[in-house]
Amino acid sequence: MPWRPSASSSRERNPSVIPQLTPTELVKWRSDPQREPPLVVDVREPWELGVCRIDDTRHVPMAQLPSEVASLPRERDIVLVCHHGRRSMHAGLWLRNIGFERVHNLQGGIAAWASEVDPAMPRY
Repeated sequence: MPWRPSASSSRERNPSVIPQLTPTELVKWRSDPQREPPLVVDVREPWELGVCRIDDTRHVPMAQLPSEVASLPRERDIVLVCHHGRRSMHAGLWLRNIGFERVHNLQGGIAAWASEVDPAMPRY
């Protein structure tokens, strides 16, 4: 059976909840050959990306999300990332409210990624 995010069932029960993925779950998902990898969208500010970033992510600062939303794929899973997971959660709720159904949030954000996946990553 292919790996699935553990939080997906909460999305089915409550459409106003954005599934949370731990950094470890995201690594597993991105490396699962049986699943299309999600599009990882970093909603942080440009200066934050200058400090650290997750490879193979798309940068769409939160303030630019409304003008960039048409370029996001509705048919693909999207995982949103910010510093600690709060801004990305708000961005995910907004996307959900305008009809995106396959939206997830990186729990703990880039800070958790640095702790769990890439300890050498600079922190701020």
